[in-house]
Amino acid sequence: MSQKLLELVEKSSLREEPLEFEIGDNVNVHTRILEGQKERIQVFSGVIIASSGSGTRETFTVRRIVAGEGVERTFPVHSPKVAKLEVVRHGVVRRAKLFYLRERTGKATRLAERRQKVETTEK
Repeated sequence: MSQKLLELVEKSSLREEPLEFEIGDNVNVHTRILEGQKERIQVFSGVIIASSGSGTRETFTVRRIVAGEGVERTFPVHSPKVAKLEVVRHGVVRRAKLFYLRERTGKATRLAERRQKVETTEK
């Protein structure tokens, strides 16, 4: 009974068009930031290293390097503060969590790009 009630309450908070991403993707996350009465969009670029949770509690973690220091930020998938998520490139990964990137620096943090298959119509 309580599980069904929770699902009904969560359904109203879910995004109509869910964000489409995979672990290892380089993304630009556009977030809404309130400064006084004004609202602006701030972009956080990086690699998605983890995803966890389900329903309204689903989150993803993005990592980037700023001035030689690693910065990680966790975003809720269904938050209205996340305005848009752009996938810049897809990375080839064989793990669900990319925490091993934390110890790496420089070129070692790059992931190979996953190529998309292009469907051609033959005559």
